Amino acid sequence: MTIADGKEQRERARTGVEGLDELLGGGLSVERMYLVDGDPGSGKTTLALQFLLEGRERGESGLYVSLSETKAELADVASSHGWSLDGITVCELVSGEDELKPETQYRMFHPSEVELSETTRNVLDEVERSNPARVVFDSLSEMRLLAQSPLRYRRQLLALKHFFTGRRCTVMLLDDRTGDERDGQLHSLAHGVIRLEQHSPEYGPERRRLLVVKMRGMRYRGGYHDFTIATGGLQVFPRLASAGAATRPHGEFVPSGVTELDQLLGGGLARGTNALVMGPAGAGKSSLLSQYALAALERGETVSLFLFDESVATLLSRAHSMGMRLEPWIEAGQLRVRKVDPTRVSPGEFALLVREEVEAHGAQLILVDSLNGYLHSMPEERYLTIQLHELFTYLAQKDVTSLVIVTQSGLLGSAMQTPVDISYLSDALILLRYFECTGEVRQAISVVKNRSCAHERTIRELSLTSHGLRIGAPLRDFQGVLTGTPRIAGDGAG
Repeated sequence: MTIADGKEQRERARTGVEGLDELLGGGLSVERMYLVDGDPGSGKTTLALQFLLEGRERGESGLYVSLSETKAELADVASSHGWSLDGITVCELVSGEDELKPETQYRMFHPSEVELSETTRNVLDEVERSNPARVVFDSLSEMRLLAQSPLRYRRQLLALKHFFTGRRCTVMLLDDRTGDERDGQLHSLAHGVIRLEQHSPEYGPERRRLLVVKMRGMRYRGGYHDFTIATGGLQVFPRLASAGAATRPHGEFVPSGVTELDQLLGGGLARGTNALVMGPAGAGKSSLLSQYALAALERGETVSLFLFDESVATLLSRAHSMGMRLEPWIEAGQLRVRKVDPTRVSPGEFALLVREEVEAHGAQLILVDSLNGYLHSMPEERYLTIQLHELFTYLAQKDVTSLVIVTQSGLLGSAMQTPVDISYLSDALILLRYFECTGEVRQAISVVKNRSCAHERTIRELSLTSHGLRIGAPLRDFQGVLTGTPRIAGDGAG
């Protein structure tokens, strides 16, 4: 036991999965029995091996009791991750060919309901012999099938729980959820329950997520959290936890390097706020982000740019055509450009990438191009606003400024639509539009809102030149610029 804040706290057994330990506040309480359930292929065996390997690294003995897989199969799983099972005892209780005969299929269980089954006794004997600090039991589905009745099955589980009580070992039970979904006896007996899920979207690789169903006497971060299985084991991506307000009130402005744009914003973007840049394809949204990136780089700040839609080569080529050379900043490590594949990166993993840029690399400006690509990484679109709210709140707490692009469908008029409306989440909204004038297609820019200060209400013309962004005087002689087909209201053409 340890004492913290005047309360008694149990020691923790780290699982070997950094993200999961973060969710659990440091790991599992020692000397307790836990259930890990999930469909076949969801990662239960990999998690169990990481749990035992973490114990080995800490000098704790481990025992893997297998009712469904052979020692050779477990060794293959470990080898695929570059692990060795040396130092971990594997108790292999896989039934042999004789067990397939009808007359011997269930002979492991004694007729008496008060005695332990032969299988359970073999497990207990091995535990007493090796005296492990960590035990994995794989899997309960085999015991459920052999027990034949819920009563006997529950008694087997109670016998296991009572045996391990006081033996100073932490137990992880694996179950593949082949039983009745409404049968909660496993959940009621276990000290904690962790559920692993996987599903296959209509396109792209499978997605996995984790849920801590319960943990007695422990604080944990609830809800679903994305995770992947890669070489090296499970990687859990905890949802961003936000609490409290930003680290300091907004007061310092983040200049764009273009005086007229800062005037439109009423002085500029406040540090630690989020700006949404909206407009149709090709209206200059990405160029606007490049301008903000260059201005921040020249001030000595670290900038992280996430590309969902275009390649790094396209980004550099467009910036170069406008007189912005970003390559030296990338080579110096001050500008970090990360190409994100929306079919492979889950929202949870993307949030972790942003967090790494802020906490590990000191990013002061985060740019996302674009939210449309981020939306495609969402298996369930209705949760996008919640994800973004958590992300924006986290960045605000870290005093990091962020700009996010949203591409609207359509080119002209009020019929343009966005894939999802998150305008209410942003602190500032910059709107780009096409409009027709004297036989030419031109671009306009305006600021719809800026919560940090009073902003300019005018609409100005935007030009993308070889010398960068150019913003003209307010288009006061036009009516209907935002519709795409304005009419001249005054004597001049603006």
